[in-house]
Amino acid sequence: MLNWFRFFSRWPLWALHVLGWLGGWGAWLLSGRYRARFLSNARQAGVGWRAQLGAVGHAGRMSAELPRLWLGRTPHLEWADDSAAAEAYALGQGVLFLTPHMGCFEITAQALALRFGAQHGRLTVLYRPSRHAGLNEVMALARNRPGLQAVPTSLAGVRQMIKSLRAGEAVGLLPDQVPPDGMGLWVPHFGKPAYTMTLAARLVLQTGARVVLIWGERLPWGRGYRLHTQTLGRDLSADLETAVLQINLAMAALILQCPAQYIWGYARYKKPRQG
Repeated sequence: MLNWFRFFSRWPLWALHVLGWLGGWGAWLLSGRYRARFLSNARQAGVGWRAQLGAVGHAGRMSAELPRLWLGRTPHLEWADDSAAAEAYALGQGVLFLTPHMGCFEITAQALALRFGAQHGRLTVLYRPSRHAGLNEVMALARNRPGLQAVPTSLAGVRQMIKSLRAGEAVGLLPDQVPPDGMGLWVPHFGKPAYTMTLAARLVLQTGARVVLIWGERLPWGRGYRLHTQTLGRDLSADLETAVLQINLAMAALILQCPAQYIWGYARYKKPRQG
């Protein structure tokens, strides 16, 4: 698998995005289960058909661009606005960056490490190890790089995140991932109950870290990525369930800024797995 990733990592980004667009539409047309979930999730959020059509291709681009992002040259990056991130770092309380399954969430971590790592220390990101040994080998090479540290979804990983935040460094999470049973709460997401991780809220409540929302916009024709940041808008409630709901509402508002780049096929409303 590593050799295949190395092969595709040399392709230009526009070619990978064309390949991904074809793959995205192929999956959408051939899998009735995936298509039904995709449409149901998008309609639950009130997303129109134009954005739905765009999201089909972007779902494929998300997978096809990984070899370039993990093993290839860093693509063009530009910041729409980095003031929310810069101001949060300046407070010295630690920063929790949250991004949904939207746009290129892999590039957000790399961009933050490049922009702020030298001055403010490493960004620690959480990842779920793959069951495929070959993919784990690729991920180990790709995600641990200067200014960036990847930790697994384990107790040790969570402890490292807390340690980083208390040291005034930053942590990155995708809070719309469905956690294992016992690690979340059922709270509304676009008006429908969704099992939602409590980890993001707990990290803030335990460390006093500042919350910044971030997402990586995929530019047309493989021109690269534009990074967007903004503040949460208000401090999280001290009540855990309310804080988790606040994060869900913030993610929903962020997604609706560009619904054509959200992964609507993700099983957001599924029951949590055991363990």
